[in-house]
Amino acid sequence: MTITQLQYVLAIAEYRNFTIAAEKCFVTQPTMSMQVQKLEDELDVLIFDRKKKPIELTAVGKKIIEQARNIVNESHRIKDIVDQQKGFIGGEFRLGIIPTVTPTLLPMFLKLFLKKYPNVQLKIEEINTSQIIKKLKDGHLDAAIAVTPLEVPELKERVLYYEPFVCYIPKEHRLFSKKKINTDDLDFHELLLLEDGHCFRNGVVNLCPSSQKNKEKLQLESGSFETLIKLTNEGLGMTLLPFLHTLDIKPDTQNQLRFFEEPSPARAVSLVYHESELKSHITNALRDVIVGVVKGAIAFHDVKIISPLKNKNLN
Repeated sequence: MTITQLQYVLAIAEYRNFTIAAEKCFVTQPTMSMQVQKLEDELDVLIFDRKKKPIELTAVGKKIIEQARNIVNESHRIKDIVDQQKGFIGGEFRLGIIPTVTPTLLPMFLKLFLKKYPNVQLKIEEINTSQIIKKLKDGHLDAAIAVTPLEVPELKERVLYYEPFVCYIPKEHRLFSKKKINTDDLDFHELLLLEDGHCFRNGVVNLCPSSQKNKEKLQLESGSFETLIKLTNEGLGMTLLPFLHTLDIKPDTQNQLRFFEEPSPARAVSLVYHESELKSHITNALRDVIVGVVKGAIAFHDVKIISPLKNKNLN
């Protein structure tokens, strides 16, 4: 039994197809088939039911896959131990980031991180939360940046920052004259929201009274805050933005931003990783850089916020 054989069976279990799994592992399909057959012969069991289309795991195969994943992860930990002992921070690091965080956070920390840790080869994917959870579980991401809490047993979360919600209000709107907004001022039917599936949308919806939570006046299929801002400028409603996104608002429309009365509702943006904590030295380095660059931006406004970890209605 070899680590390579275990990596092959994990790939087949994921893709349920020998040809695709072989492509993902950069080997030929006959080579992969031969190695898996050797493993099955050695164990004297069938890991896969090849008669099914797509291929399915046998009952014992499911148990073998779980153990194989642990063994492969632990084998990777050996290199982590050596790197940490040498004080070396480098190698490939696969990072997932949700779409409502990428445009604002990535430009803030990426250049500094790469300059500080030139031996790290970052591979960044912009994907939604459900994909992040799956890829972290399957070992296809080393860490991710997402809104928490996720409450997934296999995953750990470390809050990077709490990002306040900020109102963006057209000049003719009834709330424009207010210096600070209270959550009770919000009318669900006046809000322009992101499409379903975005965690930021869910957080905004949860701020509104439950009696209002039916169809909004205008339904959009947009994942873009820029679109919401333009529609707000046209007087079609108001919207809520994550604080870091407001830093890019044009100077001539800055007066349309309104903070909430303290404590302000906010979202927890966290670094999420598998409980095995592989490549923890890179994860820690990444967290330190991000916390450093974001802390000043949010602290500048001295906003007291509600922690979503304490008030789950804001998830």
